[in-house]
Amino acid sequence: MDNIVTIIGIIYGLMLILATFVRNKVTESIRIDALLIPQPTDSTRPLNLVIGLLFAGYGIYSLLAG
Repeated sequence: MDNIVTIIGIIYGLMLILATFVRNKVTESIRIDALLIPQPTDSTRPLNLVIGLLFAGYGIYSLLAG
């Protein structure tokens, strides 16, 4: 069960990284900056890259270390 949650976290992190560069309905709906910032713009998109790298990196680390 823990591995499933970790893999879902990695997939979400990768989707956030993708949301930094690709604009479509799916990536727009999962953007973290759109949830946290009242008026998200293209200048707030890099926030998704940073958070996505953290999610995916921690998930990969958890799989390899555990």
